[in-house]
Amino acid sequence: MRTKILIDCDPGHDDAVAILYAAKHLDLVGITTCHGNNSIGNVTRNALSVLTLGGLAVPLARGAADPLVGRKPLVASVHGATGLDGSTLPAPDREPVAEHAVDFLIEAARTHRDELVLAVIGPATNVALAIKKEPRFASWLREITVMGGSTGLGNVTPVAEFNVWSDPEAAAEVFGCGAPVRMAGYNVTSITGTNEADIARLMNGPKVARHIGELLAFYLRKQRERVGFDIAPMHDVCAIVPYVEPALVEYRRCHVGVELNGRLTRGMTVCDLRTLTPEGRAERGVGGPSALVAIRTEARRLIDHVVETLLSYT
Repeated sequence: MRTKILIDCDPGHDDAVAILYAAKHLDLVGITTCHGNNSIGNVTRNALSVLTLGGLAVPLARGAADPLVGRKPLVASVHGATGLDGSTLPAPDREPVAEHAVDFLIEAARTHRDELVLAVIGPATNVALAIKKEPRFASWLREITVMGGSTGLGNVTPVAEFNVWSDPEAAAEVFGCGAPVRMAGYNVTSITGTNEADIARLMNGPKVARHIGELLAFYLRKQRERVGFDIAPMHDVCAIVPYVEPALVEYRRCHVGVELNGRLTRGMTVCDLRTLTPEGRAERGVGGPSALVAIRTEARRLIDHVVETLLSYT
């Protein structure tokens, strides 16, 4: 039986790939959108366009426009003005459901109790609000898989990754909620991406792959201009691949804390990767193990697998 998954996202080029990948391999029961790479209006429209492109009959609920504390100060320009620049995607063939994303999340967890994997591949605001509104929410989930944080360098600040930095308080709620959590952070996702040859394969493929190839060509160009990368990082799909091909991502169990107050470190995920006991406890720890943290990917194999999946949309 295929794993049931719900994706909370902010599309975003890598979000688009993650949605299409999950729909091919898993039982995608819904999408929720959140502020992040762009405004809530744009990311919601982007997600609807991706569903339309893939011919996916998946319900979508619109969520939070701002983080738990204050207003979001910027968007991710690497994704362009719309949040998904580079290709003319089809206009959405549907509207979001009437429910707010928070209520949609709670109902999905209740309906698929003990079965649902929640993939949080944008800021975690919707999920934190669901945890606060329904105290049983986290206990109903099989697992939460997060694309966010880092064991080392960040991309918005020297130590903070974009998704966690966009709502650190929400991320802290997720890591402390008691549900099993996996974290695929910037330390591994930034070096797992599509290169020019991968994009050329997509551009020569069927319609869906061609559109994604155009999107990733734009994304790669922006990555080169801004940070000198020779790949378009596929951050978000790294949080989903392990439910299909577990051997492609290696994890280590440890405590993860989110820094909320530091002038230089707000939004940092502090991953205690010092010498651990077999049970995952640090000898001088700051807390018990709270997450499985990705420390390595089989990057080339993972990207080949994802590209083949996108090419299979006929």
